[in-house]
Amino acid sequence: GVPCGPTLADMNRRALLFAGHAVAATAVAPARAVPAEIRVILIGGPDCPPCVRWKREYLAAWIASPEFRQVAWEEVEAAHFREAYQERYWPGDLAPILAQIPRKSGAPRFLIVQSGRIVSNHLGVSNWASTLEDLRKLLG
Repeated sequence: GVPCGPTLADMNRRALLFAGHAVAATAVAPARAVPAEIRVILIGGPDCPPCVRWKREYLAAWIASPEFRQVAWEEVEAAHFREAYQERYWPGDLAPILAQIPRKSGAPRFLIVQSGRIVSNHLGVSNWASTLEDLRKLLG
């Protein structure tokens, strides 16, 4: 199949997020250090029933949350979720993150990455709440 990557809209939104962070950080508090970039990554696929359920039940609320606006959101999706941990789905700056995942199986998996390091790694829809809890602690 054709590898699934971020859409142009995703990349544009991400670029806007980063631009927004830079502007807000300098305009609001020029003396304060800008926090290290935090990325939240969903690993899954369209053939993964729990992944589909997570998107149906939680994605809209996540996108509407204040936390969403403070992070870079990325989805690593393969046509078959069992392939989602293959290197071809982790191009560029995602490759070092894949290398840090201890057990490369299971979906949906939620990662929080700060300064290039995985700081939170939860597997399964039921652990989304734990991911949000970890994220709120990081964001202060």
